[in-house]
Amino acid sequence: MIPVTMYTSARCPYCQMAERLLARKGIREITKIRVDLEPHRRAEMIDRTRRRTVPQIFIGEVHVGGFDDLAALERAGKLDALLAGR
Repeated sequence: MIPVTMYTSARCPYCQMAERLLARKGIREITKIRVDLEPHRRAEMIDRTRRRTVPQIFIGEVHVGGFDDLAALERAGKLDALLAGR
């Protein structure tokens, strides 16, 4: 499976929902970047995504967006191909 990276924080319900959705898709390992514990990583996240909220999810090098964007990919039937690297 392709690597998944997520900018996250401890008390983010959307981060938890994103993790659960990815787990249902078979993703067992997510590289989590905790912007609440490493504030300088929030600036990195904003530079990479132009967004300020968590989660910000990358599948491989593709910026998916937040949980709503991830869920929209799933509803559209496009998430499996992205996770498979296609």
